[in-house]
Amino acid sequence: MQRKALALLSGGLDSTLAVKVLLDQGIAVEALNFTSPFCTCTGKNAGCKSEAVRVAQEFNIPIKVMNKGVEYLEIIRNPRHGYGKGMNPCVDCRIYLLKKAKEYMAESGADFVITGEVLGQRPMSQRRDTLRVIERESGLEGLLLRPLSAKHFNPTIPEREGWVDREKLLAISGRSRKEQMDLAAELDVKNYPCPAGGCLLTEVSFVPKIRDVFDHSDALNLRDFRMLKVGRHFRIGPRTKVIVGRDEAENGVLERSVEAGEAAIRWLDGPSPTGIVTGALDDELLMTAARILLRYTRAEAGASCTVKVEGKGDERHLSVVHAFDDQLIEPFRI
Repeated sequence: MQRKALALLSGGLDSTLAVKVLLDQGIAVEALNFTSPFCTCTGKNAGCKSEAVRVAQEFNIPIKVMNKGVEYLEIIRNPRHGYGKGMNPCVDCRIYLLKKAKEYMAESGADFVITGEVLGQRPMSQRRDTLRVIERESGLEGLLLRPLSAKHFNPTIPEREGWVDREKLLAISGRSRKEQMDLAAELDVKNYPCPAGGCLLTEVSFVPKIRDVFDHSDALNLRDFRMLKVGRHFRIGPRTKVIVGRDEAENGVLERSVEAGEAAIRWLDGPSPTGIVTGALDDELLMTAARILLRYTRAEAGASCTVKVEGKGDERHLSVVHAFDDQLIEPFRI
């Protein structure tokens, strides 16, 4: 009887190798990929999801893509096992993903779960003690196989039962990826553009933006967090934020992102970035938003400028005196 593994596949090098090692043993594999607004991977099409899909297609295995939902945002807000150097709840995140994998096992017909985790590679979530915690709290004790580091751990059920040949598993550890790259060459695994993965939650400079959303939101939604990767962000009121594009690509994203009750703003007298104003809107807040926008145009200080304010089905013009310099803007910057 052929056994089946459910693989957490990010599209990065480690998870790709873990899948390949099992496929080479004749194990059927289905991939499970999770999308996140905090992924920093920049694959040709759109980051880790597209890379995971590409790998699944290359290996000719099915793949299921799931969104990390609002419950995941609540985990970030209040992680049971704490944060790393930024606002990254890595232990809680792994438990969350593996719980979802366990739930999907019955639907997929999988016998066990595999990951690309490597002992000692990540300082918070891949220590021996935390790996044990993750396995226990995910409910996958004995059914979680880490092919790249398997020989550093006691045999799992798939190994003890002979579903998987333990001798063909690896004993990789540590932060260097040289062994993985050598293994990739040996197994003819190519085109891995996101070898280490990446998460904005680990970037200390990104933390204030995340905290700002938590501090000023009655209800959390994924869109607010996706927008954190776009533009310059300014908090101008308890429920009002301005985002100003940094280039034409971001301007396009912002223009397409305006929702009902929000406003897009642009300077009409010359080249202008796009800004969007989200949350509570009134004339005073819109004037502040317009002055912030003008800081990133070629409008002369003290000049009277016309700024277009456009919402869903509504457009008007503001006459604004350009008075904001860097010093005046700084208190609003997130």
